[in-house]
Amino acid sequence: MHSKYLLVDKSILPDYYEKVIEARSLLSSGKINDVSEAVKVVGISRSTYYKYKDYVFALNKDTGCRKAVISFTLSHKAGILGEVLGKLSEMGANILTITQNMPINSRAHVVVSLDISCIEVAHLEELISILNGINGVTGAKLISIE
Repeated sequence: MHSKYLLVDKSILPDYYEKVIEARSLLSSGKINDVSEAVKVVGISRSTYYKYKDYVFALNKDTGCRKAVISFTLSHKAGILGEVLGKLSEMGANILTITQNMPINSRAHVVVSLDISCIEVAHLEELISILNGINGVTGAKLISIE
């Protein structure tokens, strides 16, 4: 098996995976503003939420896999962010938002949200691998997918 991602029927998984997604949905919708309250509503522990929140995603029934959020740690050198954005565009991704923090210790943290409906890469894992291969990218990680 080449990909580390699986599409699995939720009926064979423990129910807390779905509850993590539900808690994250409550938080992102603004219905609940506190993690403690969200996990109490859905019936899981805070530790369960934090353990799985970055690894369990729900597919959107209408659009499938069309949006992704990727976090980057970049060396603080001119042109690296431009190269990353150029590579994303070259691969068919449409950049929706970019959030960049001030560089600290010669590292800049950047979060990019993307429309990946036209992406030319067969697997999202391949996209992350290509991005990690860019000189100056010290870490690219999938944060969320919809």
